[in-house]
Amino acid sequence: MALSSSFSIVCMFFVTLTLMPTTPYCIPFVVFHGIADACRHKGVERFTEILANWSGTQGYCVEIGNGVWDSWFMPFPKQISIACEKVKKISELRDGYNIVGLSQGNMVGRGVIEFCDEGPPVKNLISLAGPHAGIASVPLCGSSILCVLVDFLIQLAVYSDYVQDHLAPAGYIKIPTDIDGYRKGCKFLPKLNNEFHKNATYKQRFASLENLVLIMFEQDEVLVPKETSLFGYYPDGSWCTVLPAQETALYKEDWIGLRTLDEAGKVKFVNVSGSHLEISLGDMKKYIVPYLVDNGTAQPPTAQPPTTDESSILQLKSFQHLYQQIDWLEQDNIRLQLIN
Repeated sequence: MALSSSFSIVCMFFVTLTLMPTTPYCIPFVVFHGIADACRHKGVERFTEILANWSGTQGYCVEIGNGVWDSWFMPFPKQISIACEKVKKISELRDGYNIVGLSQGNMVGRGVIEFCDEGPPVKNLISLAGPHAGIASVPLCGSSILCVLVDFLIQLAVYSDYVQDHLAPAGYIKIPTDIDGYRKGCKFLPKLNNEFHKNATYKQRFASLENLVLIMFEQDEVLVPKETSLFGYYPDGSWCTVLPAQETALYKEDWIGLRTLDEAGKVKFVNVSGSHLEISLGDMKKYIVPYLVDNGTAQPPTAQPPTTDESSILQLKSFQHLYQQIDWLEQDNIRLQLIN
């Protein structure tokens, strides 16, 4: 009788475990902001906070140097080295983490994935408006003193050692009609994309991602071409058309493992309506949040929108419009502007 009772208790225990709802395991995520931005800016703070609240996990915005200035003028090898050391020191990341990259921040994020020795493993890369295949011109800047300096450096010759060492965006400028100059002078993008001197370790690390989410903004006028967000780019020697990722040599020859990931069903090519880094909360829920939860099936809670009076508008600096804002309108039409 005692044996029968014990058996019943054990059975009930396992039945209870089976019927208990499973809670998805959420791993931390890191945000790398874009050019002319900073972790302390309200737009980036709010973006990180929203994702953390919806995913139920910890989010970190990793700053490099002083933010705005160094995003322009610190060369990428140094930016990536700093980012690498910082993620190593965050103990919560040691078992793995996700990266959310904003525009130029994707270059830092990918650099950490490919070049950071003994760093914690990266599970998913969610890329918003990343210039992955390069850009054909420096983003519109304006007439501020900083922009005058940028224009001056570019005029010196974008592929010169001086410009490459002192202007971060020069490291991923790829002028399609000057491939010879790019091959000889560009110091960052060819290495990141494993273009000329192939490195099996870089490819293996990038191809180890569980998911790669590439988000392009359909009205993006900052990235030229906008399709670079999806690894699309101009063919060598021509400005006439933009090749989709699958028709580029990077994909066909599988330089960094993009084709490997795609054939395994791990790449999501996403188009959203909006200008550069202007994303709705609805699209954040649909395309970002599920990949911040380990099993990829999370349903984020319904957001409670703030009031719609003027106090809900946050105005911050950006290099293009000299402000950023979170414009709270209707819950699923709220547009989080991180224009940088």
